[in-house]
Amino acid sequence: MSHTHTQETQTHLSLVIPCYNEENTLQRCVERCLELQKHGIALELVIVDDCSSDNSLAVARGLAESYPCITLVAHEINKGKGAALRTGFLHAHGDYIGIQDADEEYDPLDYLTMLQPLLEGRADVVYGSRYLRPDARRVLYFWHTWMNRTLTFISNMFTNLDITDMETCYKLFRRDVILSIARELKEDRFGFEPEVTSYVARRHCRVYECAIHYSPRTYEEGKKIGWKDGVRALYCIFHYGAHDAPLPMQLLLYFFLGLACALTNILTFACFFSFVSLLPAVIAAFIIAAVLNYLLCVQLLFRHRARWSSPGEAITYLLVMVLMCSLDYGVTALCLQLGTSAVGGKAISTAVGFLGNFLLRKYLVF
Repeated sequence: MSHTHTQETQTHLSLVIPCYNEENTLQRCVERCLELQKHGIALELVIVDDCSSDNSLAVARGLAESYPCITLVAHEINKGKGAALRTGFLHAHGDYIGIQDADEEYDPLDYLTMLQPLLEGRADVVYGSRYLRPDARRVLYFWHTWMNRTLTFISNMFTNLDITDMETCYKLFRRDVILSIARELKEDRFGFEPEVTSYVARRHCRVYECAIHYSPRTYEEGKKIGWKDGVRALYCIFHYGAHDAPLPMQLLLYFFLGLACALTNILTFACFFSFVSLLPAVIAAFIIAAVLNYLLCVQLLFRHRARWSSPGEAITYLLVMVLMCSLDYGVTALCLQLGTSAVGGKAISTAVGFLGNFLLRKYLVF
């Protein structure tokens, strides 16, 4: 398919380029992006220097002076890739807005292929996948690739999207789509990738994937993402996606949250019951576990999307606690009367309360 367009049908594309300490690659990156103009693309490059400590800002200024299509924005403090992208989105004017790292790992000409589903009206968002291409590639870090694939798999479980590369840099959006999402984005670093994916899924955007070229660089060559970013990405998948995830995934996540709280409940009860009577031991253990459950639900599962005002939420949650605590005590006491050990009875009552806790929190509180 020819990518040549007449002046009247030019495609207006903005590429946001977050830049932090990329003095050695920024100019070459920009030059490669400018090749898109030879294919009839009306190109805008928005370089966001994230308070680089090297000569990147000076390089970017020189490029902005040389090429009218470049807009330069500079952060006064280092904020991270996600923050730089939010800034860039707000300064972009193209009908379609994509992301371009300031290194040479990706080939900007792949945007010609990625644009097609958008231009044909079939897509709202297009991801460029590094894992769809079967031809030769540079082989580097196994654990880095494994982390990307694992995070993509978990993200898909919560978004119900069938993406092969959620962590890819190359994401292309219709302007109205990304601007509506940008107002809600909060992640300052690499958590942007799972966060924006969760919002894309929540809006039921039409998502396409295209195979892209990828030439990874080593950490010695300037690669910045690390294992801590992987942990943060996992948190972001839960935090931004869990409350809209399919019900089976919410139940699965609540199982692990509930398991952590149940173990806390049982261990705390065992400690208290060694020197106080049954009722205060049950109540103290339950309150500690309930507080932990609430915090985990807010942070990971329901994202504090309460159905009530702040006072109403507190009162409703308190009523849920009283109800479940009464059930907890009743089942524990019944098990003791039937000859079960104290800890065994507590374990049974905790298991009985699992489903009730989830349903009351999901449909009554949050």
